[in-house]
Amino acid sequence: MTTTTTTTTTHTEAPASASYPMTEIGGAPVKDAEASTPVEGDSPAEEADGVVVVVVSSEPATPFLKLIVAGYSFFCAGANDGTLGPLIPYIISSFRIGTGEIAIIYGTTFAGWFLAAVTNPIMTAHMTLGQLLAIGAALQLLAHCLRPWSPLPVFCIAFFLQALGMAYQDSHSNTFVSGLKNVPHRWLSFIHACYALGCFVGPLIATAIATTPNAMAIDGWKRVYLILIGISVVNCVGVLVAFRDSLRSHLNSPSSSSSSTSTHSRPKRSRTAMLDTARLLRSRTLWLLSLFYFFSLGASFTASGWVVEFLTTVRGGDLKAIGYVPTGFYGGMLAGRTLLAEPTFRYGERSMLLVYSALCVALQLVFWLQPNIVGSAVALSFMGFFTGPFFATGMSVASKLFPRESQPAALGFIFVLAQAGGALFPSITGLIATNAGVAVLQPIVLALFVAAGISWWLVPKVPQRND
Repeated sequence: MTTTTTTTTTHTEAPASASYPMTEIGGAPVKDAEASTPVEGDSPAEEADGVVVVVVSSEPATPFLKLIVAGYSFFCAGANDGTLGPLIPYIISSFRIGTGEIAIIYGTTFAGWFLAAVTNPIMTAHMTLGQLLAIGAALQLLAHCLRPWSPLPVFCIAFFLQALGMAYQDSHSNTFVSGLKNVPHRWLSFIHACYALGCFVGPLIATAIATTPNAMAIDGWKRVYLILIGISVVNCVGVLVAFRDSLRSHLNSPSSSSSSTSTHSRPKRSRTAMLDTARLLRSRTLWLLSLFYFFSLGASFTASGWVVEFLTTVRGGDLKAIGYVPTGFYGGMLAGRTLLAEPTFRYGERSMLLVYSALCVALQLVFWLQPNIVGSAVALSFMGFFTGPFFATGMSVASKLFPRESQPAALGFIFVLAQAGGALFPSITGLIATNAGVAVLQPIVLALFVAAGISWWLVPKVPQRND
């Protein structure tokens, strides 16, 4: 007569842990901790030796606190990105540099995202979700603390640290939310709307502070980063509180059972992570989705980042007024992510994004070919509106195209490469503008929107899945 032993393991993360191994926290010892993780929901999993593991979730299907903190992390990222464009004329004047040196700022940002893409698989294999989010939040706080008082070289390095922190925190927050079983497309729209809200607020803060009299010992525009320091402190506290259940735990280990066993398993996890990543990089779907984001974010960041310099230099606008133009773009993005999420989901995510891409190309032509500043600002705002659903919708489609066990690595890679495009193309624009002038902004943005639309058109249709 065979005796079956039943072991109950309590997971304190969201149901998304089934597809997101970083959130798994082991309970009572089992023979193979990794094998004890079920593939689907809370169904029992029977192991080879007859041991049955019952997984009990101690968290609701919709972890609201974690979702709020994830959304706030995107708000912080948006506030950071939204402040740079309006501050470029002040940075050029304060440091006595040209557009080529501004390209270095975008270049260091690209380097941060690139390093994150390389190190992300290894860190995913060794760290829990809470630990990764905490590291990302801490790096962003450090970057903001360096900016107000630093010379140009350190100022540029701060953007590298900021990008690295954003990559770790936001990519894993994004993957965590996409793995939820309770209407993930709505929650993805929520966190990406939070990013747009941060981008909307950023230019308002930057322009208002930079144009007011300064009584402090630092340049007036640098006071903007004092506000961002406070925002980042709240971000760190939020991560420590909401994700405290996975901050002190060891990945896939019930407790500190055996230090030698734990040390021995680390190289194995690293090798497994690298092999899985190499296998994933051979996926055509992965590269097509990454290229769509690479080009679309490149277009958005280039348009919003250089629009103030373009309208003041080429169109002769007043800096104090033009500084608020990016707010229109990001306000449109916020409205698009809020209002277009459900129509996009209901009428077909793939076809609707093709329509939005075509509209963005048309609006970019309007921005380019007519010389009126008000008309350009309106066209830019509508461009932001129709690019609004791009990110959340693309991530929703990506989560359906990849199996659950590959989603953390796949979505993380796509997210990081997308942000790399958002840093690389503004940098290229700045380098070209050194000799050709800022007017090169328009054909570059147009070409990027066309390339994004073609990439999305080539993405395969979502197959029917039972998992």
